[in-house]
Amino acid sequence: MLKIGIIGCGFIGRQICRAIDSGAFNAELYALFDSSQSKALELAASLKRCSPAYMRIEELLQSVDLVIESASQNAVRLIVPQALEAGCDVMVLSVGALADEELREKLFRLAEQNNCKLYFPSGAIVGIDGINSASASEISSVTLTTRKPPLNLAGAPHIEALGIELEKIEKETLLFEGPASEAVKAFPANVNVAATISLAGIGFDRTKVKVIADPSLSRNVHEITVEGKFGKFFTRVENVPSPENPKTSYLAALSAISTLKKILNPVQIGT
Repeated sequence: MLKIGIIGCGFIGRQICRAIDSGAFNAELYALFDSSQSKALELAASLKRCSPAYMRIEELLQSVDLVIESASQNAVRLIVPQALEAGCDVMVLSVGALADEELREKLFRLAEQNNCKLYFPSGAIVGIDGINSASASEISSVTLTTRKPPLNLAGAPHIEALGIELEKIEKETLLFEGPASEAVKAFPANVNVAATISLAGIGFDRTKVKVIADPSLSRNVHEITVEGKFGKFFTRVENVPSPENPKTSYLAALSAISTLKKILNPVQIGT
């Protein structure tokens, strides 16, 4: 049975734990880690079927088969290389870290050298299957437009650097327009989807991103437009924000759970 270790016990980490605890997966939730030990222990105590141990990183990586990172971009930089060197497969949720070309190449190299798999869930968007298919030919352009309630963007480096007063935004306002390579730095907790799209398609520098604050919205909206030799497609998803962390969409957690299901399932459907 696959042994799973989860790093990061925030909203998404908790949802994954509860899904495994439901008994729906033929896998063992073996270990948890969070920078707040009390948060990890509280999560473990709340589970009914599973009894994961709290482990320090080094011990966890030597004990599990699959590491699920649901912590932060910094955790990707510091922990994922160690996980691959330890021979673990890794599911990465803080995909924005891979905008760093040096880190991206390092992780891909370590995965190949250690015969490990790296999994990147679709996250809070739809259309990754189409981008994957289109990339088998030629894609000419990819544009992501993200619209969020202003306060859901609070704390983003771009907002703080420019001193933008989100509570005073009264109409749809364009806050950022540029390549995905810059977007994931400007909004690291808000546009991880830009990184996923870039990996699947034409790269971080050619993928265009717009971030819009819209006080009329109650949901996080992502729109993707892709053009290429295949033709053109457009997707739009209106995500319910997590009640625990409005920067995160509920669909992002469901995407991680679905990816775990796909890893464990001998039948694969879709691109």
